[in-house]
Amino acid sequence: MTPTTGLTGRPARELSDADLEQQGTTAHETRNWVFLNGTAEQFATHTARMLELEQEYLRRHPMRTWQGSGGAAGERSELDVLKQALRGILVQITALLDHEPAASGGPSDHGADPAVALLSRIAAADGGHMHKLEVHQAAREVGLERSALAKLYQSDPPLLITEQSDRVLTDAGRARLAEAGE
Repeated sequence: MTPTTGLTGRPARELSDADLEQQGTTAHETRNWVFLNGTAEQFATHTARMLELEQEYLRRHPMRTWQGSGGAAGERSELDVLKQALRGILVQITALLDHEPAASGGPSDHGADPAVALLSRIAAADGGHMHKLEVHQAAREVGLERSALAKLYQSDPPLLITEQSDRVLTDAGRARLAEAGE
């Protein structure tokens, strides 16, 4: 943990230019994965680190970005640039604070079996199809571990199958729901 940021890794100010650019590139490349699949803690840590790297890059190379004058119309004071950057950060923070988690059926809605709860959610989706990211989110909400989710695809016969980016409830999955009284 770094004392200035509380994050794992070297403080951005201590990185060489090459390391700063490499870590910044990696942070941006992994952003979508963290946003879609990470935990709230991973997302917060990633956001803080990415902002730290971006601010250090801006400090070293202000003319290479829109926050400096690279690409911006007219001259802007350093104070105006900082105000605009802070406004952007506040928008992001506000969006995170205002986010209401999706209502979770939770495992209590379907007894003690989170697999049945997940299968029930997929059955209720349009035609028994659900996007893979929604399936993973629903699995987290009902308390189904990743290994247990994988078994739904690997069972014989499989309870779920993949169809491009969708996950589809099979006849065997519907039979499992019927056995559970769903």
